[in-house]
Amino acid sequence: MTDSTSAPDAVLRVAIVGTGAIAHAHQQVLDADPGAAVVAVADPNPEVRDVFADRYGIAGRYGSLDELLAAEAVDVVHLCTPPGLHRDQAVTALRAGAHVVCEKPPVLSLADLDAVLDVARAAGREYAVVFQQRTGTAVGHVQRLLADGALGRPLVGVCHTLWYRRQEDYYAVPWRGRWATEGGGPLLGLGIHQLDLLAFLLGDWAEVDARAFRLDRDLETEDTSTAVVRFANGAVVSVLTTALAPRQTSYVRVDTTLGTVEVEHLYGHDARSWRLTPAPAVTGGPAEPAPDSWTLPVDDEPSGHTPLLRAVYDAFRTGAPLPPVAADPARSLELVTAIYASAALGRPVTKADLAPGSELRGGFLHGIEDLRPVAAGTDT
Repeated sequence: MTDSTSAPDAVLRVAIVGTGAIAHAHQQVLDADPGAAVVAVADPNPEVRDVFADRYGIAGRYGSLDELLAAEAVDVVHLCTPPGLHRDQAVTALRAGAHVVCEKPPVLSLADLDAVLDVARAAGREYAVVFQQRTGTAVGHVQRLLADGALGRPLVGVCHTLWYRRQEDYYAVPWRGRWATEGGGPLLGLGIHQLDLLAFLLGDWAEVDARAFRLDRDLETEDTSTAVVRFANGAVVSVLTTALAPRQTSYVRVDTTLGTVEVEHLYGHDARSWRLTPAPAVTGGPAEPAPDSWTLPVDDEPSGHTPLLRAVYDAFRTGAPLPPVAADPARSLELVTAIYASAALGRPVTKADLAPGSELRGGFLHGIEDLRPVAAGTDT
């Protein structure tokens, strides 16, 4: 790699690995950053790779990350590849001296995440995971209000990922819906976004009681899961994640002693997606406005890859720690691990159950209840 990651004014040389749909979101943000230049891409599919590289004028084109790193000096590697590849690719890039920006989920187990973070620390590089639901002006404002106690004590909540993914196209992709390659079902691939947002708002969790089902799709994994999550602050949240909901929505709600916080959207939110409703005791009556401090900022930036990558690249250039929008990748992965474990074990799983050394850190348990009228596959 070059030495430009410690020079604020230097242009960072970037590589993108995997040139499918999500890579365009990364590339378009990087195109708008004068301090970053995508110099190479890697993808085993030459047709997809060349279409991508031609569109964005990228000269370096390789069939694998190893080929790319052997030929190019890069400061940052973006992993836009299937989840089953993330661990080994991250380790390879970090050991080559590059920072890594990885699409969610970061890896397929907490043990793998431990290993990647150990390599990052040893190499003096950063491993930033894309959980873009944490970003945006509105969520930052609400998170601070909850953290400061301005909204009172969180009591109950709802976290819904009600999305729709068809067997005929989405799950026709060979690596999806399989434990070995995708790592999990909608909980890991879809719901992790809202779980991450929920945990960003409420902090550490304490206990999970969950079940996982196969109701309709022909998968190895679940297509639907439910959970009750108790957080360390005492809040109790109901979580529902499914790929079977034709009217799609993403919904997080937290009811506190002083009011209700809600955000409803699909794949991204802005100030219009949020609603803060004060309790009558706060305003003196339903017609009275909420406290001024609750008002969402007028200058609003939506959630997305843009604010996340901007903050991450600022840290790369200055040597500062990763910002809150990209730090702590274990938080949501712990929740996913606990939900799968609880569903498989038939009992609540606590934070202590996932302590260092626990066997549960080694991978997701496969306790799926197959409730389809005619089972299309073997229960795993």
